[in-house]
Amino acid sequence: MQPIGFKSHDHGTCIAHSVTSVQKQCAERGLQLTPVRQRVLEILLAKHQAMGAYDILAVLKADGFSAQPPVAYRALDFLVGNGFAHKIERLNAFVACSHPSSEHVPAFLICRVCENVAEGIANLSEDTVAASARDAGFIIERAVVEAEGVCPNCDGAQP
Repeated sequence: MQPIGFKSHDHGTCIAHSVTSVQKQCAERGLQLTPVRQRVLEILLAKHQAMGAYDILAVLKADGFSAQPPVAYRALDFLVGNGFAHKIERLNAFVACSHPSSEHVPAFLICRVCENVAEGIANLSEDTVAASARDAGFIIERAVVEAEGVCPNCDGAQP
């Protein structure tokens, strides 16, 4: 799957597809996608940029939801815990999963200029981290790959 965070695409369809996919998975897995959880997902989907919990909370407040931090954190915990969103450790922020219907190891490409984030898929069975883990007898249970650089849209804009 190609990362879409830097490519021009029909963003409305992108959002609708992701929300529909998450709604379907919640129904199949017996999970409850509450109005707050769905709204947090929609907020994350609105841009291909990582957002901090307090940025999300500000949007929730403007939308008439509770302005208490646990509201945002609980919704984010649900979304991340079920693979519908990811935490980008380097930014201490969150993004909606670009591939919510597939098991994968996310590989984030973070533009340091425009702050857009593209999500690709890492293949841990074929990379050096996996080889090092095997050599050490280590079993990888969770991994996130993060790379910072300049996206194709900002590449020509550099001074």
